[in-house]
Amino acid sequence: MGKKVIVAKPGLDGHDRQAKVIARVLKDNGYDVVYTGIRQTPSQIAQTVLQESADVVVLNNLSGAHLELFPETVRKIKELGISPLMIGTGVIPAEDQEQLLNNGLDVVFGPGTPPQKIVEAIKEWENTTH
Repeated sequence: MGKKVIVAKPGLDGHDRQAKVIARVLKDNGYDVVYTGIRQTPSQIAQTVLQESADVVVLNNLSGAHLELFPETVRKIKELGISPLMIGTGVIPAEDQEQLLNNGLDVVFGPGTPPQKIVEAIKEWENTTH
């Protein structure tokens, strides 16, 4: 089995088709995926990451709240003493991507990014660090 990946939707965003597609593509590429479902708090996501000993976290948000929710989720995870690869996905304008990278995310993908790009980013991370 491949690395453990958490796919999570922080906040009140109730649209989960994209997150489910990402989870399916990751599973199809050999990753052990846990999808947390919709409307998760940053603290709930952090607890899941800890409990599952996740190597990678893919945060997905389509509601525009990524600038608050993604850094808060990263903070909650780091407070638990863990530091998985943090990937942000969703409707993230180019002008917000650098701010997210400066606030704890390792990789950020904006609208229209094929899910396979997420797989490629994880594989690149695995090859360079693990």
